Amino acid sequence: MKIDTVLYEKKNAETSIALLSGGRLCELEITADGKAAEGNIYLGKITRKIDLAHDKVGFFIDINDGHDAFLNAEEAGMREANMTEGQSIVVQVIQEKRAEKGARVIRGVQLVGSHIVYCPYRLTVEASSRIEDKEKLAEYKEKVLENTTGQEGWILRTSSVEVPFAAIAAEMTELRGAYEAIRVRARSAKAPSLLYSKADSLFEHLNRDMETVSKVVTNSRNMEAEIKEKYGDRFAVEIKADPFKEYGIEDAVYEALQKTVGLKSGGRIHIEETKALVAIDVDSGDDRGNGSISRLNIEAAEEIARQIRLRNLSGKIIIDFAGSSEYKFLKPVVEALEEALADDPLKARVLGVSRAGNVEILRVRRRPTLSDVLTVECEACQGTGRIAG
Repeated sequence: MKIDTVLYEKKNAETSIALLSGGRLCELEITADGKAAEGNIYLGKITRKIDLAHDKVGFFIDINDGHDAFLNAEEAGMREANMTEGQSIVVQVIQEKRAEKGARVIRGVQLVGSHIVYCPYRLTVEASSRIEDKEKLAEYKEKVLENTTGQEGWILRTSSVEVPFAAIAAEMTELRGAYEAIRVRARSAKAPSLLYSKADSLFEHLNRDMETVSKVVTNSRNMEAEIKEKYGDRFAVEIKADPFKEYGIEDAVYEALQKTVGLKSGGRIHIEETKALVAIDVDSGDDRGNGSISRLNIEAAEEIARQIRLRNLSGKIIIDFAGSSEYKFLKPVVEALEEALADDPLKARVLGVSRAGNVEILRVRRRPTLSDVLTVECEACQGTGRIAG
């Protein structure tokens, strides 16, 4: 799915971003002001220390987000945390809260720029695996090392090799300054307190899909000015009073909240979100095609990939395709699924076919699912959705 159009709508305290490919909705992000978004940095307060498996320790942290966030004491690249209840600690959100679960946070903060990521607790210069110009990458890595001061690390983003190094150097200085400002605020703030709010997600999406996006539609004149300031004439920017209504996004979102998705062939996909995993079943239904189960499953695989990204399904995803569960029949279906997921920014991994004949996927969980954002669990049935006889 190559994103070609981005819709940005700001209404009161809510910001909505829709990513479209050929007119079809592929991804949706809805955020509210004051929410502990991924990337935000807080001065939190430890409310409780807990024992984990294998003699490990964790902490619940109050970041003023409705639910206490979770921090694992053991973190790659960091000395194991040894703190007590009531202490203050600087943390960054890596996974937003969902349903009844609080956010997940880490101590090794990172500041993401347009072309480079600042990692104060690392001592290495790394780079995106998507950078193809290896010669220029080696040159830029060397220049980053020359501009590195003290204990700090960097990650060159995909877009880094597309700009003059002077822009990278300027951003390095800017990110250092932002981190120093966070440290200054942390010394005087009272926990829980927001220390740093990440940049608007729109710019993250534009940087990520720079090569394919041609148009941005927004209802915000301020955002139009920011886009032109950052990117010049790289994108065509249109102003619409109600972009989501103009492009029929509300109807697409309503469909994305349904458990059943129809296929053009007449088959159906059933999607069930549970606390443990996401179960997906492919049903041949009223298949009007030539009777090829393989063709039906390949069509379903492509649509499942779109639904995973659109609904932001994550964690364990189990798919029961139609027909035989033997690997020789499912192999082309798995290949089609992998190809359809290749552009997923969260890099969903197709693990293969289980002994029971189900296709298994693992996808990183960062933001809540679309269902978590737009709906609440029924208090009467606790999500079972059934009526007592």
